[in-house]
Amino acid sequence: MTKPELLAPAGNLAKLKCAFRFGADAVYVGGKSFSLRAFADNFTDEELAEGIAYAHERGKKVYAAANIFARNADFPAMAEHFRTLERLGADAALVSDLGALTLCREAAPSLAVHISTQANVTNARSAAAYARLGASRVVLARELSLAEIAEIHAQAPDVELEAFVHGAMCISYSGRCYLSDYLDGRPANRGACVQACRRAYRIQSEGQSGWCDLEWDGRGTYVMNSKDLNMSAHLQELAAAGVVSFKIEGRMKSEYYLATVVNAYRRILDGGYSQSLAAELECASHRAYTAAYAFGENRDTVLSDGSQEGGTCTFVAVVRGYREGRVYAEMRNRFREGDVLEILSPSEAFGESVRVAEMQDEAGQPCPDASFVQGIYSFPCPYPLGEGDILRRRR
Repeated sequence: MTKPELLAPAGNLAKLKCAFRFGADAVYVGGKSFSLRAFADNFTDEELAEGIAYAHERGKKVYAAANIFARNADFPAMAEHFRTLERLGADAALVSDLGALTLCREAAPSLAVHISTQANVTNARSAAAYARLGASRVVLARELSLAEIAEIHAQAPDVELEAFVHGAMCISYSGRCYLSDYLDGRPANRGACVQACRRAYRIQSEGQSGWCDLEWDGRGTYVMNSKDLNMSAHLQELAAAGVVSFKIEGRMKSEYYLATVVNAYRRILDGGYSQSLAAELECASHRAYTAAYAFGENRDTVLSDGSQEGGTCTFVAVVRGYREGRVYAEMRNRFREGDVLEILSPSEAFGESVRVAEMQDEAGQPCPDASFVQGIYSFPCPYPLGEGDILRRRR
């Protein structure tokens, strides 16, 4: 069995490079228009060109999202966008709209097309229909069980199946929620979701003695707040069901989150699941985890308190260089001499610790306290770290 692709989010060029450094085989990105993350940094055409070239030099792939629900007025500019993606060598365009699919095949016939999870593919007939229209891959709805995925693969073997394995989930079928648009005038299907489902609400029930508040606790009632997906323990079952690409959610998440999650999934794919790697997924902030619908109807998807867990580690610094036994790190959160920092790296240094001592600032002057955000600080380190490695501190 061919090892499935590890597909990571990349909200900007720095995150693209981070994802590849920590082991992603491919990334999905958005341009300045037509993708469903309007509030992400996203990519200019020049950045897309750089990112695609960077990926291809390393044998990696870049998929570009154009998965809004399009209006007639969108199509002229969208056609030009598809032609640009084709010219730049993008490995696929990701669409959810039938009109966008047919437009892409006409405007950029050599550009592969993947069907977004926004299209809610939940059966083999839909998958096969999209394939007949020219799509090479479908991103399955998150609501499917492993058994249903296996059935789709058996009945539509000619279309590649991609599935989310980690990250935030909508309480609704993706693409079928109008709450953000209704409450705030920001349509989720145009990339402007404000995640109104995450808010605390007060629900009143009309009883015999009048109205009474129904609350789970004093902080409110989170009736639409979904837990985060975590399928790290079930990757072999997903692969056996026919999934060829494992997708991580989070184009708006931080580089630290991205590095942590991609690193863990890369190591699980290469070496197998372990409790230590499961613990890695606790190191970054997240909501309570669930396997959602993987094993059939599952109601363990709603998070009652609305909170995210802060993670077991604090992101401290990004490595910018290593010379003559000293690591040069760009500060993200304050650290001092005497602190013990842990290494997050794709190298063998992963999980090792180093005590900060003899710290210097950018001018080479003694500096016991790294207090300037994005300042460069150096200190002795026995491990030859690479640019983009991360230093963190256990809480």
